This record gives sequence, C-alpha cells and structure tokens, in this order.
Amino acid sequence: MPELYIGLMSGTSIDGIDAGLVDFADGKIKLLAFYYQPFSADLRQRIQNLSQPNQPVLLTDYGSLDSQIGHLFGTAALTLLSNADVQANEIKAIGSHGQTVYHAPETANGFSLQIGDPNRIAQVTGITTVADFRRRDIAVSGQGAPLVPAFHQAVFADTNQARTVVNIGGIANITALNDRPVSGFDTGPGNGLMDWWCQQHCQKNYDSNGDWAAQGLPHAALLDALKDDDYFRLAPPKSTGKEYFSPAWLKHKLSLFPSLKAEDIQATLCQFSADTIADAVRQYAPDTMQTLVCGGGAHNGQLMTLLRKRLDMPVISTAELGIDPDHVEAIAFAWLARQTMNNLPGNLCSVTGASAPVVLGGIYPGKNGLS
Repeated sequence: MPELYIGLMSGTSIDGIDAGLVDFADGKIKLLAFYYQPFSADLRQRIQNLSQPNQPVLLTDYGSLDSQIGHLFGTAALTLLSNADVQANEIKAIGSHGQTVYHAPETANGFSLQIGDPNRIAQVTGITTVADFRRRDIAVSGQGAPLVPAFHQAVFADTNQARTVVNIGGIANITALNDRPVSGFDTGPGNGLMDWWCQQHCQKNYDSNGDWAAQGLPHAALLDALKDDDYFRLAPPKSTGKEYFSPAWLKHKLSLFPSLKAEDIQATLCQFSADTIADAVRQYAPDTMQTLVCGGGAHNGQLMTLLRKRLDMPVISTAELGIDPDHVEAIAFAWLARQTMNNLPGNLCSVTGASAPVVLGGIYPGKNGLS
C-alpha cells in the first residue's frame, strides 16, 4: 500500500515553491512527482521587503502576505496532485516549510519566523498539514536549523565511506555523515549574495551556471574582508540567514573597495561561498571521502569548479545518487511531516544544539480531521 506525503519548500533564495509527492511504502523513500511554482517578481520583492533586518513592518503587510503565500502553497500542492493524477484523500499529510522571513535563534528570546499560513493550506487542499517545524527545536534551546541533516542521514549515509552533504540555497549548510553522531550547520552565504549582485547589475534573478562570475577575477583583499566576520569564527552549532548576510552587510564590505568591476565582485562572491563551504568541510568533517551537493548551487558550474579545487575529494551532485538536487528539500519536509504524524522527533541534538529530541511542528487537520 502506498504511504503518500507531500513536501512543500521555499528557501532563502526566495524564487518559488518546490512541491514533491513522496511515497514511504515499505520503508523506502520514492519521489513520485515534482512541481515547481515560481514566485512573481512582485511577490518576491514583497517577501524581500518583509525580510530586511532592523526595518519596521506593518502587520497588515505581514498578515496579508502570510495568507497569500499560504494559499499559493495550497494551490501548488493541488497542481502537483493533478499532474500526478492522485486524489487529495490519498495523502496522509503535507509538510510545509513555509517561507522564512527572519531567523534569529541566538537572540535573548530566540525565534525563527516562516510565513505561508498552514490553515490556508489545509483548507485549500483538504489535507492535514504539518508546519512551523523550527520553533519547537528553538524552544528546547536549539538553533532551529538546519533541519535537513536528519533526512540526509536517512537517505545518504554510507557505512563504507564518510560523506558530507552540502545544501546550497541562499544560505549554505553541511551535514557530516560518518561514524560519529551526525553534525551539521549553516556555513554562511550560498547563492544569496551572488543572486542579489546579479539582480542589481544584470537584471537577472541569478547568475546562470556562474558564467558571469567566471568572467571576473576574485579580488584577494575583498575576499579577506568578506571572510572577516565573527560568524565564521563561531563554533557550531550555529545557523544564520539572509537577514544577517544581507545586501546591507555586503554594501558595508564593498564600501572599502569603491572602484572594483562588477564582474570581479561577482567572481569574489562566488569564491567566498566556495571557500567558506570548503573551510567548514575541512575543519569539521576532515574524514570526508565524498561531498554530495544539492540545492540550486549544484547547477552553478563555476561554484562547483571552485569547490572541487578546494576539496581534495570527489564533489558530485546528489543526482548521481538518484535524487535531483532541486528535489531534496521538498522530499525532506515530506519526511519531517511523516516523523511528526508518527509522533517521532525530527531534530538532531548533535546538529541544532537542542537539549532534547522533540516532535516538530504544529498539525492543522484536513477535511476529515486527523483520521
């Protein structure tokens, strides 16, 4: 018998919604269908405006966007089901990450805030929805991130070799899979700063294949300035977001180098992401024999080339192990929803620093309640 779940994910790149239909029958994990719903330029800008650090936010803007994105998540799930010719009543539950607008677990009253109202998702689809995964981990003194290492362990661990999974979205994170308890943390910027710089100078959402970065030359002094940040000196567990490594953060760094060419800055940002990811692997997972890359960064040829130069080991896309790098996180949140519906913890204390494993998220009943 099939055991079907849907995972919905929108990451720190703020580009759109990944929707995956996953079958967990017989203890296996099989993606049956995938659908991507891009955000409009206007919606992307509204999310970015809401995510700016230290800026006042109107509750009417917040509430309206929360409802709108929740509805959009719900319709993305319905489109996925229609494309797959699967009925909503066949789905056990939806796991929705939502869209992060602020992540600040290190503050006195730490929190992580995602929008995309799960009440709307449950109502639009009629399917029980699990959401708000991060705050329960923070409630037991965890970082609330990254949450995908538990899933990485389930699908990518290999008893014959130590592996590190690198997930490169707007922010990058690593998962070390070896003979010790799983570890992982956010390494710093992934695609986020490169995307923003490309949007400012090329009027494109991102630097396709890293071709623009490949045209420039990294600037050594700027690279040193970018790396000169307390976050990189902080030992894990740790997590971060685009509200920290923000356009304002980058502008401050660039103010020291007013005459650099735009393409050289892009080349430096690409090198910066590669270096901080590679440094994290080398320092905290030195026994790694193979690095697996997922997320949008797996499609950035220049970034992958730089990673391979910095890491003395095979660096491959998760596609070579049968999972498209764009699909990993949607599958992960389907898996996390299943953990919650089965009353199982979804966090790893060795990753987030939580004081205890906990069942994550809130459950929003569908058309037929929780039956």
